[in-house]
Amino acid sequence: MKRRSLILTAIAALVMPAAAQAQSYPTRVIKLIVPAGPAGPTDLLARLLADRMSAALGQAVIVENRGGGGGVIGARAVATAEPDGYTLLFGNTATFANIPAVSRNAGYDPLKNLAPIAKVMDSYQVLVMRPDFPAKTIGELVAHAKANPGKLNFGAAGLGNLTNLSGELLKLKAGIDFATIQYKSGGEFVQAVLSGEVHFAIDNVTSLRALIDDGKLRALAVTSAARQPDFPNVPTMIEAGVPDYLVTSFFGVAAPGDTPAPVVARLSEVINASLTSDAMRASLKKLGAAPTIETPEQFSAFIAGELRKWTMIADTAGIKVD
Repeated sequence: MKRRSLILTAIAALVMPAAAQAQSYPTRVIKLIVPAGPAGPTDLLARLLADRMSAALGQAVIVENRGGGGGVIGARAVATAEPDGYTLLFGNTATFANIPAVSRNAGYDPLKNLAPIAKVMDSYQVLVMRPDFPAKTIGELVAHAKANPGKLNFGAAGLGNLTNLSGELLKLKAGIDFATIQYKSGGEFVQAVLSGEVHFAIDNVTSLRALIDDGKLRALAVTSAARQPDFPNVPTMIEAGVPDYLVTSFFGVAAPGDTPAPVVARLSEVINASLTSDAMRASLKKLGAAPTIETPEQFSAFIAGELRKWTMIADTAGIKVD
């Protein structure tokens, strides 16, 4: 009995500081690190969320931009930070899944060195080409590619980028082959489609919506599980005949890996509550996205699934980035 009492006392000594920390948290400024430069979609969304978190937590939440390495520098900074809830990552598909899937030296594991808190939003991509290209549907594109193996050019925004991996997923699921031309940015490869330098590309809706609406690009399919209100007449890739083709662009918040569970739960509650506001929903809609309410456990499971998928695609395609 005495030994049992000592054990229980020791456990309580370990648990009580974390519980006490969660009750008083936060007591100072929280840094929300964005692994990208200012003024981009990731930065703008992070600042919108930070404002709402500040109001709910009663402490300032400041956005700190740490771009570089496609998101690696910012992700590493959070993965190695003190796990006290005062340094958070506003990450995306690249930082949570693509980079760890293709990089030999990412320097962090999104499930071991980070503690997923909440998924903020899901968005989708669109497969586009010039209106004068002879293929008018995904079925016709696949048939054209099979009749001309390796002769079509596909544009991507860098090796290992989601645009690149989305193309490799199409190769695998549709059983076709084409040449991938790498560009330094999304803007460059979209311009390459417009000029006819490449035949088609797959990119996020935020980059393509205006060009599709203006008739400069034709949308053949969306990569989401269901059709999108913005393009109700555009089928999903699965509807168009490409089995199991699903690509999600997502954003979410994570803390360093050993952050106390009560702190993670508190942050998850605050972030999820902020996503229900009309202002946040309206802002997300402009990005072609919808808010996603998930528990830390659900977000963690989602990341694990995305990491498995993109690692398999990268390994199949032989894509590795040092």
